Amino acid sequence: MKIRIIAMAVLLISLWACGEDMSLSDTPMGDSADLTIFFVNDQHGRINNFSKIKEIVDEAKTNGNAILVSAGDIFSGNPIVDQYSEPGFPMIDIMNQTGFDVGVLGNHEFDFGTDVLEARIQEAQFPWILANVDPTSSIGSQVTPHITISVGELRVTFLGLVETNGKDGETIPSTHPLRVADLNFQRYQDVMGGYTDLKANENADLLVALTHLGSGTDRTLARTYPFFDLIIGGHSHEIIEEKINDIPLVQAGSNLRFLGRIDLKIENKRVTDYSVDMINLNAMVTPESELAANIEAYNDDPSFYTVVGQSGTDHAFGEVGCFYTTALQQFMEVDFTIQNGGGIRAGIDEGPITRLEVFTMDPFNNQSVAFTKTVGDFERFFCETGARFYFTGINVSDSGGDFQIVDENGVPLPDDQELTMGVNDYIPAIFDDYFDIEQADVRPYTTAEAIIGYLQSLSSPVDFEDCFRSLDCD
Repeated sequence: MKIRIIAMAVLLISLWACGEDMSLSDTPMGDSADLTIFFVNDQHGRINNFSKIKEIVDEAKTNGNAILVSAGDIFSGNPIVDQYSEPGFPMIDIMNQTGFDVGVLGNHEFDFGTDVLEARIQEAQFPWILANVDPTSSIGSQVTPHITISVGELRVTFLGLVETNGKDGETIPSTHPLRVADLNFQRYQDVMGGYTDLKANENADLLVALTHLGSGTDRTLARTYPFFDLIIGGHSHEIIEEKINDIPLVQAGSNLRFLGRIDLKIENKRVTDYSVDMINLNAMVTPESELAANIEAYNDDPSFYTVVGQSGTDHAFGEVGCFYTTALQQFMEVDFTIQNGGGIRAGIDEGPITRLEVFTMDPFNNQSVAFTKTVGDFERFFCETGARFYFTGINVSDSGGDFQIVDENGVPLPDDQELTMGVNDYIPAIFDDYFDIEQADVRPYTTAEAIIGYLQSLSSPVDFEDCFRSLDCD
């Protein structure tokens, strides 16, 4: 009798414990639950559509189980955010008001340096995740590799990953190397072995990879690590709705033009059905709301609308490359200049050019620096790296397969002739085998400020129509 009483007590305690856990988290066996996850990625400082997002998400959260997530790259691209007195703060403030539940750090979150990023993380009213950064570092101590969010009766676990392709021979995100010099990253595949049992360990109904890896790597992730239920990605600026290895894979474009929505039916900790919708935010009318008014207040900064020059035509990216390098060469008074294509983020429209346009085109606050080297040194740099650049001030010849720097009239320059090259400080930091930043002539202005100075010195509009100069040594 005593044994029966003890056994019954143990059974009742077990049933009570299981019942408590299920009421907080588990979907009952045999039952199904619905979940909506809204997602954005690569907004790059754009804030104008957040009031539309809030209206949509608030309604969904009121009527059911809904989560709002960011797949990275919230900074770099809008001067209203990037050039603010506290760089990046308007984006964090607006995301707080919108009601985000979790975000993964993208590569451009590191563009302002660790001190600024730490301050922005502390101001965020939602958690940041990243599994492939050293947890003992200054940033790593403020983020967590993964987080589990309870919504209704569901437990949803998110694991964060960022790309680390920023520099050959090193494992860093695609940002200025000097701004992550005190951080240690790992390749995503080198940390995945520690998370094969994450879903079970977290007693989660859904395991989501929230990544900033790019679509190609997300596909590899789905094929190689099939324990995820869903992959929400960013970095490649694509609209993606795919199914790889029975895992839905989604991405919502860039610049906050779209809000992604995936509606999932979950049964026994498995996705049994889902549908995806890409909501065109630009096609919606901005609602009247406190958030919309706050966004307008950030946008209403008259200093950005100061006209600094005139453009005689619409300049596309190749033409902007000519404009950019010409402006840098003339303002810095150097022999020639180069610019990486990824450092130009927008075109220049015909008509007045404002400070806003210049900082949108060149948003990274890179310093202007100059290096004096021989023609032979520069030729080795171009040919051994194989990198491609816009350029002004020199020309190149590859007749007979022999790459050679020539002057703008086509006359070959001797290998021992010295030239001074003007450049943003990101390029020599990436190619530090060829440039010692300690030997740089550092100018007291950023490249964007140099371009503004060049424009202000002109008496006529700039016009680089049909200009395209791309230097590479194949």
